[in-house]
Amino acid sequence: MNIQMYVSKKNFDVQKAERFFKERRITVQVMDLKKHKLGERELQVMASACDGLMNLIDRDDKKVKSHPACYYNQDKLLLEAIPEAPFLLKAPIVRNGRKVTVGYCPDEWEKWIAEG
Repeated sequence: MNIQMYVSKKNFDVQKAERFFKERRITVQVMDLKKHKLGERELQVMASACDGLMNLIDRDDKKVKSHPACYYNQDKLLLEAIPEAPFLLKAPIVRNGRKVTVGYCPDEWEKWIAEG
């Protein structure tokens, strides 16, 4: 199992996700999106697992609402905006190969652990 957690802000869901994997002694590679810019391929994998890039945008956050990309409705435009403004993304985004979850999803992670 190769778990990667993408975070751009340290919120309560990120802390719960870190604790979930730590309690189960599962190594997690944490990718700080302020330092590690997402590539187009990574974004496309995440988008395909989440039914489009629009589902990755945190439209409830005040800072995100002030950015024009919050109101984009085309993946092509979001693909250009996200690498420059990673704070647009919901946190955490947890990836296990081609499987991706957005937010705190312990039930899905338990399935990943059971699969091995």
